Amino acid sequence: MKRTYLDYAAATPIDTRVGAAMQKAEREVWANASSLHHEGELAKAKLEEARIDVAKILHCRKNEIIFTSGGTEGANLAILGIIKAAKTSHQIPHVITSTIEHPAVLEPIKYLLKEGMIEVSFVSPNEEGIINPQSIERETKSNTVLICIMHSNNEIGTIQPIRKIKSAIENSKLKIKNSSKVYLLVDASQSACYEDVSVERLGADVLILDGIKMYGPRGAGILVVRHAVRMAPIVFGGGQEGGVRSGTENVVGAVGLSEALKICEATREKESARLKKLRDYAIAKIITEIPPLRRGSARQAVASLNGSHEFRLPNNINICFPNTDSEFLVIKLDMLGFAVSAASACNTLSLENSSYVIESLGRPECASSSLRFTLGRDTKKSDLDKLIKALKMIV
Repeated sequence: MKRTYLDYAAATPIDTRVGAAMQKAEREVWANASSLHHEGELAKAKLEEARIDVAKILHCRKNEIIFTSGGTEGANLAILGIIKAAKTSHQIPHVITSTIEHPAVLEPIKYLLKEGMIEVSFVSPNEEGIINPQSIERETKSNTVLICIMHSNNEIGTIQPIRKIKSAIENSKLKIKNSSKVYLLVDASQSACYEDVSVERLGADVLILDGIKMYGPRGAGILVVRHAVRMAPIVFGGGQEGGVRSGTENVVGAVGLSEALKICEATREKESARLKKLRDYAIAKIITEIPPLRRGSARQAVASLNGSHEFRLPNNINICFPNTDSEFLVIKLDMLGFAVSAASACNTLSLENSSYVIESLGRPECASSSLRFTLGRDTKKSDLDKLIKALKMIV
């Protein structure tokens, strides 16, 4: 059976050009980049070359780039580190985040809340999954130190107005006469191949990227921390990566991240336009051609789109199929050769077969009845036609 992969939001395959660059680095710069000998210096030079290339694309200083093991580590380093640094004051730090953030952001915040180390304001999106910048402005207080809003949602693909949120933060500081620094953390892991996620454009103080989401290496990520951000280390050792993330540097991973990001930058406009056409074609076909479900004699609602259509990643499709079980649909499609998902792959260890993201849209009836199809570089129109044929048969 020929398999059709439609779960690119969970993981992307490594681009062959990225793999080639990493293999070359493995052969040539395998030494410890912290060593003082010639081989170590070669590795250090390659590491810094990758750091410079990443900094150019993200419009920041090279010493603001920290190479991590992925998005989850980057989020934990930043959130726990910023709160640790802020705890030197007498006030308990206040954090603002949304109810639809990735678990890598929500879980460390919930941990800090449980330990009594922070206050938290959870902001809900509108029915399309968009965060209103004014809701951030209303929640900002004199002890607010960190605001965590993802650039695009990993489940429903909605793109947040990050620049407007940044402006709202500055406006609120003026109103409450807050002279302290309020940092904006942006998880842009899903967006790097489709949107300009430079910190200069977004106004982010902290930016998170993950290699596995951009056709890059597994176990490698990027954390951008602007020079003005006060952040204490939570990992201790040899003081690598500016003292923020101790441990022997992953030179090969950094080379792969740099190459992956350069490819995303070069292909972003053309690939986004191609995928947007495929996305809109599939959404229209699914909604119009999947027949309404019946329960008894009552006619049920038809399939519908979760999240905004206008402000959406070009590769994301998330559809509610009323009165169906999403896990059942995932398994049936898998048996027919299609790899899709019901929610975030990082949330499948939960015992609940429900999406908290879709619940936050005010659609509880869709929380356990929705599927996510995410397209990628290998996706063709014929793949989507086969998917729609399979969906008709199953639903």
